[in-house]
Amino acid sequence: MSRLLVLLAMLLVSAVAWAKEAPPAAADPAIEARMLALASQLRCLVCQNESLAASNADLAADLREEIREMMRQGKSDKQIVAFLVARYGDFVLYKPPLMASTVLLWFGPLLLLLAGGYALFRRIRRRSGAPGPELSAAERARAARLLESPGDPETP
Repeated sequence: MSRLLVLLAMLLVSAVAWAKEAPPAAADPAIEARMLALASQLRCLVCQNESLAASNADLAADLREEIREMMRQGKSDKQIVAFLVARYGDFVLYKPPLMASTVLLWFGPLLLLLAGGYALFRRIRRRSGAPGPELSAAERARAARLLESPGDPETP
């Protein structure tokens, strides 16, 4: 019985050690809603496929708190985004601006799709125009026998 109590105590202590403090929410619900709307348009720099609002990474939590602080200071969404872009580059944006350095990012998938469609079209066109192999007289006779007899196809 005492072993069971010791085991339960150890489990309780380990559960407390794994528990995390709840993320701080803004005192103002309007700022929290605005922060979540803005953070959902920004990419988490750690996760890369998650928005800043959805990410559980420590850096994302720090950036959300920094956005809240800038909002409390009265900065606009454009000023906050400009600050983050200046600090982390266009990568932080889910929709990077169309510039010379991002042309392939915007039009690369379309170019690859067109190139693949053209290659497929050429291959199909080349196959349909190619004549089949010519059979010798012996091969034609064997093919005719195979088509006529329901027996074993390996028998000559």
